[in-house]
Amino acid sequence: MVMKMANRIPQETIDQIINNNNIVDVISDYIKLTKKGRNYFGLCPFHGEDTPSFSVSPEKQIFHCFGCGKGGNVTSFIMEIENLSFIEAIKHLADKSGDSLPDEWLNRQQGPAYSNEDQSVLKAYEWSNKLFHHVLKHTKDGKDALNYLKNRGFSEEAIEHFQIGYSPRKDQFLSTFLKGKGFEVENLVQYGLLSSRDGNTFFDRFQGRVIFPIHNHQGKIIGYGGRSIQDDIQPKYLNSPESKFFHKGKILYNFHQARRHFQKLNQVVLFEGYADVIKAYQAGVYHAVATMGTSLSDTHVKILKQYVDEVIICFDGDSPGKEASYKSAKLVNDAGMNARVANVPNEMDPDEYFEKHGSEAFQKLIQSAESYVAFSLQYIKKNYNLNTDHDRVQYVEKALDIIATVNQAVERDFYLNELEETFKLDRSTLLQEIDSRRRIMRRSKDNDNHVKKKSFEHNNWNKPQKLFSAYQNAERHLIAHMLQDPYIADRVQNRLGASFNLEDHQVLVTYLYAYYEEGNEPNVSRFVERLNDGSIKQLAVELALMPINDELSEQELDDYIHVIKKESDSSPELRTLKQMLKQAEKENDHQSAARIGMKIIELKKKNMT
Repeated sequence: MVMKMANRIPQETIDQIINNNNIVDVISDYIKLTKKGRNYFGLCPFHGEDTPSFSVSPEKQIFHCFGCGKGGNVTSFIMEIENLSFIEAIKHLADKSGDSLPDEWLNRQQGPAYSNEDQSVLKAYEWSNKLFHHVLKHTKDGKDALNYLKNRGFSEEAIEHFQIGYSPRKDQFLSTFLKGKGFEVENLVQYGLLSSRDGNTFFDRFQGRVIFPIHNHQGKIIGYGGRSIQDDIQPKYLNSPESKFFHKGKILYNFHQARRHFQKLNQVVLFEGYADVIKAYQAGVYHAVATMGTSLSDTHVKILKQYVDEVIICFDGDSPGKEASYKSAKLVNDAGMNARVANVPNEMDPDEYFEKHGSEAFQKLIQSAESYVAFSLQYIKKNYNLNTDHDRVQYVEKALDIIATVNQAVERDFYLNELEETFKLDRSTLLQEIDSRRRIMRRSKDNDNHVKKKSFEHNNWNKPQKLFSAYQNAERHLIAHMLQDPYIADRVQNRLGASFNLEDHQVLVTYLYAYYEEGNEPNVSRFVERLNDGSIKQLAVELALMPINDELSEQELDDYIHVIKKESDSSPELRTLKQMLKQAEKENDHQSAARIGMKIIELKKKNMT
């Protein structure tokens, strides 16, 4: 059997690119992986979870999520997480490993990962950003904007790195340009590139503003942040509207460039605005991202949790900034990450602090960020008059609530010591209060875990462990051994062929026989690349990660084949009844299931006589 050559790219070229991209290294660019035994584990990037169920096998070069069931090799992962076609994923990996692909193959499209309209919009953003950046750097129209940026302390290198641009005060400057490039401008209004007065006339949304391109986490431009440089243009700050691509509650500014830095440091710095991130970059702080005119969201936190253990929050030093810092730090802390807060003094924002004090002081500001508990204990004092006994007691009660969330006993003791000395309290009383709160927290956590477990069991992603019949188990274990040993596959092919009882197993072993007949060595990652059916590919990955012995004895091989043949040799009537029984049970038709079950028992008795 000859398998289809994917996208007509020579298989040896595909194999070379895959071999040059270690799956652990590639996936580590997207999520934090921790080695446990022979494999690596992390939080699945394809569905929300609190406990890591996403497994990566460096030995087999495959991944599998035991929660949602997704799995495959390095190409499958890139296609899924980047929403790329096969050719685009291969090109992505080739770029990463330094391999080259001739243009004749790159130009052959398998089918776009995005719709034609989506691709057109993303391409329009790409062209418009080139235009805005050119206007800023090389035209008279951009001269004032460029001077404004330089006067604000933006370096030439930073302007280039972040591809900052300028949209001139011309009503149809961008729309005319995009029309000339062949774009249908009426389709671009809903994505925020243009505006329309009557549905027929289109004008530039961001005219008269410095343009900060906003990228999605894969690096594609999906929106803009605009800042007017003249007082008569309002509002001063203008973002792209929410669209199919741009969701402020899900996107973090500079994520695509900062990711490799904050993964390496296991720490990310969170700002409120573009300017703060850019100034941080100029100060040598490369692991920085920002929210965009919105509060830190649960989604933001879940995204960051996949990559880092610590978040340093550096918001404005005024009262609204402090309040936002407190809320964000609590959100991060409640998610199980380490939250710290950098206190910008004198009600300055981070951008201003950098301009006044320079890079070294800015770095020290970040490095000296205090813990969530220390910041919170200080922050909540503003709500109490500590000169009155009533408020002092209220403050201590609230402080104990915060300290009780600390898991490390030494750290708890440190803050309790401060309370004891500041308010002249008895240590044993404070310890009793902490113990009481932590008992309540544990009960609450146990209840939450119980609810999560129940939800886990009923969730479509997390079904209870399937129970397989004897012949199904025999087929699964046999295929698992065949995937890692061509000698066993050859023995099975000679004795059993493709006569497995389950259709998916028949398809899988047929592909596997063909793979070995081509002279290939056992390599699950390379094998699944040849499978066109997604469900068969998932099955192959699942079976490849089954825990099996390194060797299969002759007795075990005989036993497996015997069980498989025994099921295959059973009467057609019995197999039909078993299928009917499964369907009845699936439909919760208990009466039919009982009736069919009795027929199966009677038929088995008859066959035994």
